[in-house]
Amino acid sequence: MSARHFLSLMDCTPEELISIIRRGIELKDLRQRSVLFEPLKNRVLGMIFEKSSTRTRLSFEAGMIQLGGQAIFLSPRDTQLGRGESIGDCAIVMSRMLDAVMIRTYAHQTLTEFAANSRVPVINGLSDDLHPCQLLADMQTFLEHRGAIQGKTVAWIGDGNNMCHSYIEAAIQFDFQLRIACPEGFEPDSRFLAMAPDRVSVVRDPREAVRGAHLVSTDVWTSMGQEEETARRLKLFKPYQVNRELLDLAADDALFMHCLPAHRGEEISHDILDDPRAVAWDQAENRLHAQKALLEFLVAPGYRPE
Repeated sequence: MSARHFLSLMDCTPEELISIIRRGIELKDLRQRSVLFEPLKNRVLGMIFEKSSTRTRLSFEAGMIQLGGQAIFLSPRDTQLGRGESIGDCAIVMSRMLDAVMIRTYAHQTLTEFAANSRVPVINGLSDDLHPCQLLADMQTFLEHRGAIQGKTVAWIGDGNNMCHSYIEAAIQFDFQLRIACPEGFEPDSRFLAMAPDRVSVVRDPREAVRGAHLVSTDVWTSMGQEEETARRLKLFKPYQVNRELLDLAADDALFMHCLPAHRGEEISHDILDDPRAVAWDQAENRLHAQKALLEFLVAPGYRPE
């Protein structure tokens, strides 16, 4: 049987995704009650980081340890990736030594090529195209605070980046409407928009996107690898800052999310993360719990405590 990979939210059925995030809530409860639960004892996760990270490394490494396994951190300096050995050859060798591989990279093709040659599950820890693990955490956070997101309206404000692409996939898989507000020229990739024409709309006015929304989300205006565009982006995106005045246009019970790190004073006002509607800290913590559920699903399917 070939390994299950998680490169995109579309790699799972809607039912599997809901099961994973509900399992994340259960694992969070076990953690809070200090219940020892080790379904991945003696299992090893390899973590390849071509892009640096705080939350991704902490959540996967701590998650494996809490599940009884171990994680090995590999930076570009620690592997032959990019130094002559092909991605496929690396995948063949590494997957004979590991039980799963998480990759945080630039080109999404790196993930697909690695997965095509891996005998163990490969997880997308972030690529230039998608960030599906973050969406698991976001959906878990909404479920905890407001219940099912099905039938709700979500507003994405800012760059049509990898997070925005994953929100498009989430709109399909979790059955909600998505309004995207971005400057001209910064729309999501047309490949993703074409996936959900009946669920996704793109507007220029952030107020139009936010009005009546049940969830408002944003991200930094300049992602890793785009630093030379910072000055231009700051000018173009200035009208897209999420502040309390903008959030007041959303539904009365709206939540605000940010995948972090945040640049206060840029994509968000200095005070918005202190607003009672903001759940970014729960969202960040839920990376740990949702990914533990994902690891259990991929590496130890069917495992339950006796």
